[in-house]
Amino acid sequence: MSDARTPPKNPERHSTFLPKEKKSSKAFHPTPMLDQLESGPWPSFVTGLKRLAHDNNMMVDLLGQLEHSYKTRLGYWKGGTVSVFGYGGGIIPRFSEVASMFPESKEFHTLRVQPPAGNHYTTKLLRQLSGSWSKWGSGLIAFHGQTGNIMFIGSTSENTQHFFDEINEYGFDLGGAGPCVRTAMSCVGAARCEQSCTNEHRIHRTLVNNFIDDMHRPALPYKFKFKVSGCPNDCMNSIQRADFAVIGTWRDDMQVDQKGVKEYVAGHGRKYTIDNVIARCPTKALSLNDDDTLEVDNKSCVRCMHCINVMTKALKPGKDRGITLLIGGKRTLKIGDTMGTVIVPFMKMETDEDYEKLRELAATVIDFWAENGLEHERCGEMIERIGLASFLEGIGVEVDPNMITHPRTSSYVRLDDWDKEAQKWIDRQQKSAA
Repeated sequence: MSDARTPPKNPERHSTFLPKEKKSSKAFHPTPMLDQLESGPWPSFVTGLKRLAHDNNMMVDLLGQLEHSYKTRLGYWKGGTVSVFGYGGGIIPRFSEVASMFPESKEFHTLRVQPPAGNHYTTKLLRQLSGSWSKWGSGLIAFHGQTGNIMFIGSTSENTQHFFDEINEYGFDLGGAGPCVRTAMSCVGAARCEQSCTNEHRIHRTLVNNFIDDMHRPALPYKFKFKVSGCPNDCMNSIQRADFAVIGTWRDDMQVDQKGVKEYVAGHGRKYTIDNVIARCPTKALSLNDDDTLEVDNKSCVRCMHCINVMTKALKPGKDRGITLLIGGKRTLKIGDTMGTVIVPFMKMETDEDYEKLRELAATVIDFWAENGLEHERCGEMIERIGLASFLEGIGVEVDPNMITHPRTSSYVRLDDWDKEAQKWIDRQQKSAA
C-alpha cells in the first residue's frame, strides 16, 4: 500500500487520465513546455486538459494560449461583465486578449454553482452535472473552489445561460461572485461525523435561503462569507476564512468513558498516553490517575479537540450542545490575516426561534457592515478600523465575560470603563435570575 509520498507506477495510465480517441476538429498546438510538465512521476493537470481537448475545440486553443503564456511569461485574460437573466453575480468573466491567435478560447467564463449542504451528492447527480457541462462548457470542473462553489470552468457568454437554465431545472443555483454574500460552506456534520454538536446543514440552509438575493445581486462593500463547522475541529477553517463563522461546541463537562480510557492505555501504554494525550493538552486540563482512569479539569478545557480525536472511543463532547459565533475572519487584504472574534460565546440551536435569532443576527451584522464599511473592505477590517466596542454596540450585542479569557487585555470594552461594564453584566445576571 503506497502512501502520499510514493509516485504511481504508471501515471500515464492513471484511470483519471486515460487517453480517448480524438474527436475535436481542431489540430493540437505544439506545446513543448506543457509537455515537459507531464514528464514527472505524478499525474499532471496538463494530461487532464489534453484529455478534455480530444473532443472539445475550446480546450485545444486553451492549451495553445497556456503554452503562449508560458513562453512570454504574461497572462492574457481580462474581465468584463457576464450574467444570466435576473442575476448580477455568480459568473467570473474571462475574455482572451490573444483571441486572434486562439479564437476557440476567446471566452472562457467560470460559473460558480452552489453545492448541497455538507457536499452531499449522489453519483447520479454528479453524472447529470458533468453531462450538462460537457454539453454547454469545456468539461473542466473543480470540486470545490476556495469559497465552496462547484467551479464550472470554461464557457462562452451564450452558453452560460443555457447551462444555468438546464441545471436550474434539477435544483442547482449560482453562487456568489463579486461584492456580495458568497456561497456558504458546511462540514459533513452529523450525517457522518460523531463529533457534531449542532445541525450544520439546517444552519447552512437557513443562512443561504435568507441571503440568496444578496448572493445574486452584488450590493455590499466587498465579499461576506458564512461557514459552518459542527465541532471545534473546524473542518471548514471558518475561524480563518469566514466573516461569519458558526462553530458547534458544548458548555458542560466532556463525556468520559473510563473503560475506554483503560483500554486505550492498555493498548498504547502509559508513557505513550501521557506523552501524546495528557502532555499535549494546551491548558494542562488532563491527568492520568494511577489506576489508568482520566481526570478532566473541565473549567480549564478550551475545546481544542485533541484528546477527543485521539481517544475517540473514550471521550466525547458534552451533552449541553450549541454553537459559538465569530465575526471577521479573512485572508490578507487591506490589513493582514485576521481570525474571527467571538461575538456570541454560546447559543442553543434547538427550536425554530433559535434559528430565527441566528438569522436576525446575521442580517444585523451585514446591514451594519453595508452601512459603515468602506469600499473593498471586509467586515473584519471594518471592526479593526472602528473598534470592537463600537461594532458590538452597532449590532446590539452586550459584552459577555465568556467572550474572553483575559479581560484587561481585551478590546471588547474600554479598559477605563471596565468596572462599569462589569456592573452591567452583574445587573443583567441578577435580572435574568429574578
